[in-house]
Amino acid sequence: MQPVSTQLVVVGGGPGGYAAAFYAADKGLEVILVEKEPLLGGTCLRVGCIPSKALLHAAKVITEARESAHRGIAFGEPQIDRTRLREWKQSIVTKLAGGIQSLARARGVQVWHGRAHFEGSDMLRVETEDGQRFVRYQYAIIATGSQAAMPKAFDLGNPRVMTSTEALEVEEIPGDLLIVGGGYIGMELGTVYATLGSRVVMVEALPQILTGADPDLVRPVLKYAERAFREVRLNTKVAKMATAGKQIRVILEGPQGTKEELYDRVLVAVGRVPNCYDLGLETTRVQRDERGFIKVNARQQTNDPHIYAIGDVVGGALLAHKAAREARVAVETILGEYSEFTDIIIPAVVFTDPEVAWCGLTETEARAKDIPIEVAKFPWSASGRALSFDRTDGMTKLIIDPETERVLGVGICGHGAGELISEGVLAIEMGATARDIALSIHPHPTLSETIMEAAEVFYGHATHTFTRKKP
Repeated sequence: MQPVSTQLVVVGGGPGGYAAAFYAADKGLEVILVEKEPLLGGTCLRVGCIPSKALLHAAKVITEARESAHRGIAFGEPQIDRTRLREWKQSIVTKLAGGIQSLARARGVQVWHGRAHFEGSDMLRVETEDGQRFVRYQYAIIATGSQAAMPKAFDLGNPRVMTSTEALEVEEIPGDLLIVGGGYIGMELGTVYATLGSRVVMVEALPQILTGADPDLVRPVLKYAERAFREVRLNTKVAKMATAGKQIRVILEGPQGTKEELYDRVLVAVGRVPNCYDLGLETTRVQRDERGFIKVNARQQTNDPHIYAIGDVVGGALLAHKAAREARVAVETILGEYSEFTDIIIPAVVFTDPEVAWCGLTETEARAKDIPIEVAKFPWSASGRALSFDRTDGMTKLIIDPETERVLGVGICGHGAGELISEGVLAIEMGATARDIALSIHPHPTLSETIMEAAEVFYGHATHTFTRKKP
């Protein structure tokens, strides 16, 4: 079959891939977007951040209903129809995927559905339902994402041992659920299943859940998990796992010794691995690191001058919004513009209960690197807005350079922290000082005020909390 020619081919239709394809088309390039799944949107949309947030919202409604009794508003126990819950979740995915497909058509981006395989530095083979197609390109951007890791020791070939992909289907609400891994995926899905009725035990090999976030931000989340889950065990590892009839037998090793326990299902949430195998990269000059991630420079260039890579497949923070920014850097570099992915503030959000969000320099990083900082904290117990909906378990903190008073980092724990953190990103990117924030009027009563008052804490004159004045 005669190959089709194009200026740019993008392999992978997730948040990085379709962002790259759309931006390149907006800039005037001829683009073909290749996606192996029937729907565009990638892991994030199909089996990741979007469906998980839908289930978290459903869990939040249940929790709020249960917590309303002390306000004089009582509801009966929720009746959960898993089929309708799945259909509602899937309707969101289908709607968003259809929107992306429409945007591709509007931009003139050709979408090929099939499995891509490189045939060299300028040729791609795509296995479609209608047979093989070939495309000769000037440039390619690899945006194939990542998938949930499943260590061989846990891969029993038993559907009762799940990754996040299977857990999001909510095929059943297991009586006893073990979650292996206390990162954001384990914590978010643990919140969902515990709310739906599972007795959740979470084990984490490290001494803290949500590694990467400051311990004081994590503390309220841990307190919630200790109430909502049957148990949270830190410094605990899974030594062995095996099928035992209709259950999974697990041997756990922790501070209290070795335990053997039975669970109805196990969710393995121990990280993600890049989707860059079986792509034919050996026919190109693209190189990978020891963990399998594609090596790129600050301009998203691989060792092959014709091929770029973005998103989860290059490692770093495995976040959709990071992939989308890298997409722009890659396209701009291809067009000859100067663009680099350096000194960019990437916010992180964990949609637990309460939510945790942070950006820029964390207090933990600063202490580890001996970077001089001052930390200003405002407790949500002093926030009228937080009190109005009974969520005072939060805190807003600013990491400030004591010399210049510039804001270096922002951390928030509390209801809606993910919606608030963007103010912190903007402040750091714009080089704002604590005084800039303190002098910016924030509406009352809102949670956004906590950012302003944290800045006022730095100067010792926050209205709703008392702190010693700076000398």
